[in-house]
Amino acid sequence: MFEFLFKYPWPVYRKGTLVLANPWPLWMLGIGLAAAVGYALWLFLRKPLPRRRALALAGLEWAVLAVLLLFLWQPALSVATLKPQQNVVSVLVDTSASMGLDGRIGAAQRLLNSSLLPELRKRFPVRVYEAGRGLQLAGAAPAAATQPVSRLGEALEAAAAEASTLPIGAIVLLSDGADNAGGISAETMDTLRRSRIPIHAVGFGPERMRDDVEITDAQVPARALPDSRVSATVTLRQAGYGGRMARLTVKEGSKVLAARDVKLPGDGEGAREEISFPAGAAGAKALEISIALQSGEINGKNNALTRLLDVRDKRPRILYFEGEPRWEMKFIRRAAELDKNLHLVSILRTTQNKFYRQGIENPKELERGFPDTIDELFAYQALIIGNVEAGYFNAAQQSLIQEFVDRRGGGVLFLGGRAALSEGGWNHSPVAQMLPMTLPDRRGTFHREPATAELTSAGRDSLITRMEEDAGKNLSKWKALPYLADYQETGAAKPGALVLAELTAGGRGRFPLLATQPYGRGRVALFATGGSWRWQMAQDSKDMSHEMFWRQLLRWVAGDVNDRVTLSTARQVYSDETRVALRAEVRDRNYLPAADAVVEASVIGPNGSSAVVPLLPVKNEPGAYAAEWKAEAAGSYVAEVSARQGETDLGRDTLTFRREDGVAENFRTEQNRELLERLAQQTGGRYYEQGATSALAAEIELSDAGISVKEVREIWSAPVAFLLLAGLKGAAWLLRRRWGAV
Repeated sequence: MFEFLFKYPWPVYRKGTLVLANPWPLWMLGIGLAAAVGYALWLFLRKPLPRRRALALAGLEWAVLAVLLLFLWQPALSVATLKPQQNVVSVLVDTSASMGLDGRIGAAQRLLNSSLLPELRKRFPVRVYEAGRGLQLAGAAPAAATQPVSRLGEALEAAAAEASTLPIGAIVLLSDGADNAGGISAETMDTLRRSRIPIHAVGFGPERMRDDVEITDAQVPARALPDSRVSATVTLRQAGYGGRMARLTVKEGSKVLAARDVKLPGDGEGAREEISFPAGAAGAKALEISIALQSGEINGKNNALTRLLDVRDKRPRILYFEGEPRWEMKFIRRAAELDKNLHLVSILRTTQNKFYRQGIENPKELERGFPDTIDELFAYQALIIGNVEAGYFNAAQQSLIQEFVDRRGGGVLFLGGRAALSEGGWNHSPVAQMLPMTLPDRRGTFHREPATAELTSAGRDSLITRMEEDAGKNLSKWKALPYLADYQETGAAKPGALVLAELTAGGRGRFPLLATQPYGRGRVALFATGGSWRWQMAQDSKDMSHEMFWRQLLRWVAGDVNDRVTLSTARQVYSDETRVALRAEVRDRNYLPAADAVVEASVIGPNGSSAVVPLLPVKNEPGAYAAEWKAEAAGSYVAEVSARQGETDLGRDTLTFRREDGVAENFRTEQNRELLERLAQQTGGRYYEQGATSALAAEIELSDAGISVKEVREIWSAPVAFLLLAGLKGAAWLLRRRWGAV
C-alpha cells in the first residue's frame, strides 16, 4: 500500500535526499507562494463572511495553489543505488552452537532457500559464509550449527575487509546475537563504520528465556588453606520453573563435596545462593558447581560451571600478645594447636618487662617483647591483641600495627578484657580508626557478668560462625552455647563493618559481640569478650564447638594474607577466550609498591607447552604490573610470577587458570536483539525479524558502499500528491457550499 501511494518503497524515502528537479530558481517559487497568499486573501476577505471562516477558506485555497506551484518545481528524491549484478552481497550465517537451539539454524536455512537468496540473486552476486570461530565460505545455506565459538565482531571485520578486492554492497547477518567475546568492541564497531558497508541483521531465537534453568556465575575464592571450609556464591536464573526446589551440588570429579536444595526464583528473576564445602587437601582442584536438570528443559548444558580452587599447603603465622594470664589464652592456643595449618606464636606479659613466649622458632624471636620493626612484625600474617592497654605500646608500635593491616595486608583480631578496648584507652589511639566499632568514650565498659551469644542475619551466612552445615542446626547450636564469662560494650558498628554475632546481657540490652571490617589491604575483627572459654568448659568434652569457632576465626584473620608478590587473572576459567590478562602486585621488602621491579611470568600449559611472559608497569598504579597472553589450547595452565629489584629477589607467586572451548555458547542463549539492532543502526543497515524480510533486497539496493550511481526519482507524480491536491480542493469546496461562499 505504501509503495502504491508513494510510488516507491519506504527505504527510498528513508535514504533519499529531497531535491527539486526543475532548474528554475527558488526565489521565483517564493514570489509565487507570496502571490498565492495575496490572491487567497483577496478572494475571500471581500466576501461577507466572518473573519475566521474567510481565513480558513483562504488558507485552503493557498494550500492548493502552493501544491500546484511546488509541482512545477518537480520535487524528487536523490538516492544512491547499487549497479545491478555488479556488487556482491555477503550473507553471514551464524553457525555457533546456540543457533542449534530451538531450530534456529533450520529457520535460517528455510528463510535463505525460500525467499531471501532468490530475491538477492535477482539483483546481486551473493556469497554465503559460515560465521563462528572465524569466517568460512559456504557453498549453500548451512544446515548445521556446530561451531563451539561465536565471535561476530571478528567475522564481520573479515567480511568487511574483502571490500579491498570485491565491490561489497552490503552484509546480511543471520544470527541470534550471542557473542562469546563479550559483545562487539568499540574498535570493531569503528572499523565497520569506516568501511561504509551497511550491515542488515536478521534475528533468530526467542528474546526471553523460556523453559530453562541456568547458573550464570559462581564465585569461589582463588586460594584456601587445607581442610578449611570454602563458600561458593552461585547466581541462578530461570524461566518456567519458578518456585520449584532444585538440588545445588559442588563436586570434585565424581566426589560430592556439598549439596543442598534451593528454591528457584520467579521467571526472569535472579537469585544468589551460598553453598559451603570442605577445601580438602592441598592441591589445585577443578570444581563442578551444578543445579539439577529439570524436566522439559530446552538446554541442559547451562546447568553447570567449572571453577578452580588452589588449596595451598601454607602455615600462616599468628602473633598473639596477651597482657595477663587468663583462661581465654589457654583455650585459644589449644584450638590453634589442633589445626596443623596454623602456627600460633604467643607473648604473655608476666610483669612489666618480662614475657613468656610460646611457639617461637628460635630463642631470639620476640626476645624484646612486641616487635618494633617492620621486618619483625611483617613476618607474621595475623595479629591478636588481647587484654592489654594501648599505652603499653609506644607510638611507633601503634603506628606499626596500623601499617601491618593497611600496608602489609595482614589481619588483626582485638579481644575484650578488663584492660582492652575502651578500658585500655584504645579508643584514643591511632589504631581506633581501623576498628569495626566506634568504641565508647568512657570507662566501665567491661563487665564480669554472664552474657549469651546469638547470630545476626549476616552471621548465619558467614563461614566464621558455621559450626553446623545446615543453617537451622547452626542457629540452634549457637542458641545452645553456654553463657560467656564476661563481655565488653563496644559502641556502634561503623558503616563498613559486618556484625556477625550479638550478645544479650541481662537487663543491659544487646551489644555487638563479633564484628569484622576490611581496612586497607587487610582486615580487622573484634570479639568483645575474654570469656568464650566457657563454651569448652561448660560442655561435654567431645563437643568441638569452641575449637571449631576459633579455628575458623583464626583462619579468616590469617588465611588470605598476600605476600610481597601476588599474581591474579581476571577470571579463573576462560570460556572460549584465548586472551588471558595476567596482573601482579609487587611490594618491596617494606611492603611499599615496587615501581622499578623486573617482573615476568612462566606459564606451563597443556601438553607441556611453556612460555615466559614479561609483565610491564601499569600506568598510574605503582607496584602493579600486567600483560596479556594468548592461551591457544584448551586445558589447565600454571603461571609462576617472579619479581626482582636490582639484585634483590622480592618473591614469587603461582596461580592456576583454565581454558575451555565450546562452553560459553550454552549460556545466555536467548536472542540478543539489542546487539543486532545497534550493529545495524550504527552501520547504516536495518534489523529484521525473521518473518519480515520482504523489503530487505530493496533496502540493500539503496546503498553507496560498492559500485553505485546517483538516481533522481520524481515524487511529484506520486498518487498521494494528487490525492492531497484533490483533498484540499474538495475540502475548500465543501466549506464554501456550507458557508454560502460559492
